[in-house]
Amino acid sequence: MDKYAPRQWLPHEKPSLPGSPSTPLHSPAKRLAYGVVGLLVAITGGLGNALVTANLVFLQGALGATTAEMAWLPAAYVMTNVSMNLLLVKFRQQFGLRAFTEVFLVLYALVTFAHLLVNDLSSAIAVRAAHGMVGAALSSLGLYYMIQAFPAKWRLKAMVLGLGASQLALPLARIFSEDLLQIAEWRGLYLFELGLALTALGCVLMLKLPPGDRFKTFEPLDFLTFTLMASGTALLCAALSLGRIDWWLEAPWIGVALAASIALIFTGLAIEHNRRNPLLMTHWLGSGAIIRLALCVVLIRMVTSEQSTGAVGFLQVLNMGSEQMRTLYWIMLLGAVAGLASSALTINPNHLVIPLFVSLLAMATGAFMDSSSSNLTRPAQMYFSQFLLAFGSTFFLGPSMALGISHVRANPRNLVSFSVLFGICNNLGGLIGAALLGTFQTWREKFHSSHLMDRLSYLEPLVTSRVQSGGAGYGGLLADPAMRNEAGMRVLANAATREANVMAYNDVFVLIGSIAILTMVWICIRSTWLWYARRQTTSTDSTPGTPIR
Repeated sequence: MDKYAPRQWLPHEKPSLPGSPSTPLHSPAKRLAYGVVGLLVAITGGLGNALVTANLVFLQGALGATTAEMAWLPAAYVMTNVSMNLLLVKFRQQFGLRAFTEVFLVLYALVTFAHLLVNDLSSAIAVRAAHGMVGAALSSLGLYYMIQAFPAKWRLKAMVLGLGASQLALPLARIFSEDLLQIAEWRGLYLFELGLALTALGCVLMLKLPPGDRFKTFEPLDFLTFTLMASGTALLCAALSLGRIDWWLEAPWIGVALAASIALIFTGLAIEHNRRNPLLMTHWLGSGAIIRLALCVVLIRMVTSEQSTGAVGFLQVLNMGSEQMRTLYWIMLLGAVAGLASSALTINPNHLVIPLFVSLLAMATGAFMDSSSSNLTRPAQMYFSQFLLAFGSTFFLGPSMALGISHVRANPRNLVSFSVLFGICNNLGGLIGAALLGTFQTWREKFHSSHLMDRLSYLEPLVTSRVQSGGAGYGGLLADPAMRNEAGMRVLANAATREANVMAYNDVFVLIGSIAILTMVWICIRSTWLWYARRQTTSTDSTPGTPIR
C-alpha cells in the first residue's frame, strides 16, 4: 500500500490542512485525555527555556560565566526554534509530526541528561539548542492534541487554547523555580526539565494522534534555502540578544553578524522567489495584508516584553527578590490564564480585529499605570497593571493566528510560509522588544544620571548634609573623616544611580504604552478604511448601471 496515497475520509474526519491529523469522533474520556496531554506538551515546549531565563543570574554563578556568555542560552533556544519552523511543516506533511516529535524529544532528553554529568557552558548551550528544536515541534503538537479534545464546532476555541498554553511557561517558571534551586541547586532545574521531557514523551507514545494524509513535499533545493535562512536568522538572533550587553557600536562582530544575516536571508528569499515549487511563497509573504499582519504581531510582541524586561527588571533594581515578587508572579499567571480563557470564549471569526484592539488597550493601560513608579513602589502597587499586561499578552494570540489561517485556507501551499512567518514574528518580536527596551532603558539611565550628577554640587547644603549622613553610617568602621566622607559620596552616588534607573524605567513604560496606542490607532484607521471601501463597493454594485449616451 502506498503510504502517500490519499485516504478516504468521512466529512467530519478530513484533515483541515495538509500535514494535520484527521479528526475522528472521540469519547468524552478520550477527549479529556487529549486535552491534558495537549496542555502538558504545549507547556513542555517552553517551560525548560523559561526556567533558565528566569534564573540566569543564579546559573551564571553556577557555570562561572559572564553576563554576555549567559545571554547565549536564551539566544540558542530562539535560533533553533525559529530555524526549525522552516522544515517542520513539510516534515510533518511527508513523515508525520509525531515521528519528528518523538525523535527530537528523545534527543532533548539525552542532551539534558548529559548536561547533568557535564557542568559547563557549552553543554548548557547545547541543551537550549536542542530544546529550541523540540519546542518548535511541541508547539504544533500541543495545538493538534487540543484540537482533538474539542468537537468541530469549537475548533477555533481549541486552537486558541493550544496556541496560548505555551505562554503560561514563563510565569509558571518564576513561581516555583526557586523551590527547584533549593532542592538541588542548578541540577534541580535540569532534573525537572528532564522529567518533563520524559513525561511528555511517554504521553505522546501512549496517546497518539489520529493519522492524516502524507505527501511527498521535500525537494533538494529546500535544504539550501533552509541552510541560508537558518544561518541568517541565527545571526540576527545572536545580534539582537547580545547587542545591548556588548553594546551595538562597541562590538565589531554585531555589525558583521547583522550584515551577514541580511545577506543570507535575502539570498534565500531570492532563491525561493524564482522556484517553481518554493518552500516559502515570497509573492504571498510580500502582499500588503500579510506584511501588515506580521508588523502587527511584532508590535504586540514588543509590547508584551514589558513584563520580562520592564516590570521585573524595575523591581530587581529596587533589590526585590523572587520571594517578595512571588505574589506578583501569581497575578501574572492569573492574568495570562484569564486572557487565554476569555479569548477562547469570545473568539469570533467574523470579528478578529476587536480582540487585538482590546489586548492593546489593556497593555497600554497597564504600561501607563506603571509609568508613575518611584523608589517606594513595591510589587503590590503593580498587581493590577501587570494583570492587564498578562491578560493582553495571551488575549491577542488566537485572533492573530486565526487571521493568518484565513489567508492560508484559500491556498494551502501558503501553510509553510505562514507557519514560518508566525513563528519568526513571535520570536523575533520578543527579541526586538527586549533589545529595544533594554537599550532604551540603558540610554535613558545614562541621560538621567548625567543630569542628576550635574546638580550634585558640594556648595549645596543639602548635598553636603546627605554626604555627611551617609558617611556617619560607617562611623563605627572608619575612623578617618576623609574615608567616611568618601563613603558618604559613594552612598549618594548609588542613590543617584538608583533614581536614574527608576526614571529610565518610567520612560520605558511610557514608550511601551505609546507603541501600544500607536498600534491601536493604526489598526483603527486600517479597519475604518476597509469598512468604508467595502461599503463603497456594496453601494456601487447595488446601483443600476447608467446607459452610455
